[in-house]
Amino acid sequence: MHITSWVLALILIILVSMFYKQGKMKPGKILHMILRLDYLFILYTGITLYFTHYYPNAGGFGPEVILKMVAGLWAVISMEMIGVKLSHKEPIKGFVIQLIIAAVIAIVLGFGRLPFGILP
Repeated sequence: MHITSWVLALILIILVSMFYKQGKMKPGKILHMILRLDYLFILYTGITLYFTHYYPNAGGFGPEVILKMVAGLWAVISMEMIGVKLSHKEPIKGFVIQLIIAAVIAIVLGFGRLPFGILP
């Protein structure tokens, strides 16, 4: 569920960006609100993962789990700022770069480095 929710968030931020850039404010706003609901689902599933998998079984991975959580929050905040800046027709380059950096850190830690990832 967690992976599905952040993949959906990435799709939605692309759609929100497209609508806002095309000047279609009403559909952009609607999708932006749906994206905000998805943020809550991302946070819920992330916290659930932490307490069901990482907290009891983290072993020596405590700092890396915290780094992944911070990177995930950073990615969510960057997505929100992209949507807000686009709705006000302001530049978004810095937040896009931040989103890419935060998403790469969270994905590499989640899939590859931490326990319960899909890569060995």
